[in-house]
Amino acid sequence: MLCKQKPYFAFYLGAGDNRKADQAATQGLVLAVIHGVVMTVCCIAMMPAFLGMFTSSETVIELGVRYSVVAFAFTLIIIVGVTFEKIFQAVGNMKTTMISLMCGCITNIVLDPVLIFGYGLFPAMGIEGAALATGIGQTLTLAIYLVVYFVRPIRVHIRRQYILPGKGMVLKLYSIGIPATLNLALPSLLISALNAILVAFSEVYILVLGIYYKLQTFIYLPVNGIVQGMRPLIGYNYGAGENKRVSQIYKIVLCMSGIIMVLGTVICLLIPGQLMGLFTHTKATIQAGETALRIIGAGFIVSAVSVTPSGALEGLGKGTPSLLISLCRYVVAIIPAAFLLSRFFGAVGVWNAFWITEAITAIISICIYYKAIAKPAEPVNGQDERCHTHRR
Repeated sequence: MLCKQKPYFAFYLGAGDNRKADQAATQGLVLAVIHGVVMTVCCIAMMPAFLGMFTSSETVIELGVRYSVVAFAFTLIIIVGVTFEKIFQAVGNMKTTMISLMCGCITNIVLDPVLIFGYGLFPAMGIEGAALATGIGQTLTLAIYLVVYFVRPIRVHIRRQYILPGKGMVLKLYSIGIPATLNLALPSLLISALNAILVAFSEVYILVLGIYYKLQTFIYLPVNGIVQGMRPLIGYNYGAGENKRVSQIYKIVLCMSGIIMVLGTVICLLIPGQLMGLFTHTKATIQAGETALRIIGAGFIVSAVSVTPSGALEGLGKGTPSLLISLCRYVVAIIPAAFLLSRFFGAVGVWNAFWITEAITAIISICIYYKAIAKPAEPVNGQDERCHTHRR
């Protein structure tokens, strides 16, 4: 949750208030450590009961517990690593985050078979080896961040005098962190709800939905990357009082996202069968998937109008308005629409609920975004946080 503190770093840096930026980074890291310790203990303790909710197999539960004990032992390392990731992103050092994450992923991939099956001096550890490989990869990622942080200092620093959390700063961090955390949880809630609706018709449609979300990851990946890059830029310029530049960045990202989603729509309309064939060879599933992709793809273009404002609002430190947009996309509009349309049109009604929701959310997003940015920024040290005296 505290990993979403990046907007405040960029905001304060743009306002020329390095002290506040350091305070946000330090207290965000402290809170992340506290959360990591609590999550480690709670997750390990609750895992047997949690797994028991989904299976009665003692073997599966035992394997799950063995994996999770090792995996959750690295929770603190993972959380601290993600915190440093956001710190580097906030100062515009995307190259370091890319290299760190790549090294961690490659290490994980290489060590998986070595630790699972054993090789040379490494014993066969089975499922614990898979968890350990992931943990080692995450540890390497954090190690790279720390080396770069100490060897090549950046504009944001972790300082001892800010270790004790201040009420005002903590509330600001949580005001971004809590909505952002809920944003991450909403897609899982949506998938569970849609599965519950589709299971009444056929398990084929559940499989189609799962394949769609795998494909969606690749379609939205470039857009999400652009939006991620926009957040520190838009936060920095907003903090500096460069409202015109904020508007320019927003419009450029919106256009870029729109172009990418147009390509996604064209691909889904032209070769839906080939896309489904990447995941299944069952004719019935491919046919059902072709229909789904053609219908759902119609909403890709307008989805850029909701994804971009949501990311921009997080970059501006306005977590609640961003959460409202996500609620519209993942809960308020689509679940009722999918349920009602499925009563009349079956599974096809669920697919149509996607583009209908995107259209509704796009309109709502525009209203929420412009209403949110019309509000003045919070004061820093008794003055307007956006330093209008800022000089380029």
